[in-house]
Amino acid sequence: MGFGAVPDIPSAVAFDGIGSRIVRAGCDYWHGKRGANAMPARSDLDPLIELPALCPFMMLKDVQRSPLDFRYRLVGTRLRDHMNADWKGKWMSEIEFQRAPNPIWRAHAYVAETGLPIFLRPPYVGPHRDFLLIDAAILPLGENHREVDMVMIFIEFLAQGAKQP
Repeated sequence: MGFGAVPDIPSAVAFDGIGSRIVRAGCDYWHGKRGANAMPARSDLDPLIELPALCPFMMLKDVQRSPLDFRYRLVGTRLRDHMNADWKGKWMSEIEFQRAPNPIWRAHAYVAETGLPIFLRPPYVGPHRDFLLIDAAILPLGENHREVDMVMIFIEFLAQGAKQP
């Protein structure tokens, strides 16, 4: 995919550092939909029809510009099962451990401000003791194909013994 790690975001990795087939398939979908544009528009996508097996591992968040914030619009069923709470409809700024300057916030801000995707491999923090890591991609979406107004995220929770790329 040709995108490298972002040096000032902890746990950011190059695309090659993502081992999850789910996250890689989501990235391939996004890349195919953007075509010659910087990013696809939300209206270019129909994931429920085109990649139903990945939808449980997908999130959509709205991007608010002033002040910068991110609202959970859709949280896939597999993701809800492994998270601390159901955040649908909440703004990241309302969630204490997700608001700025948290690294997760900074990763979202990077995508919103640059229009470039970011790939992450942070340690898992949540209710399940078997998980060690998360593979994730935060991918920009913009109706005009240039300015980010949403992000599409693919996440897979990796258990102990998961293969490293």
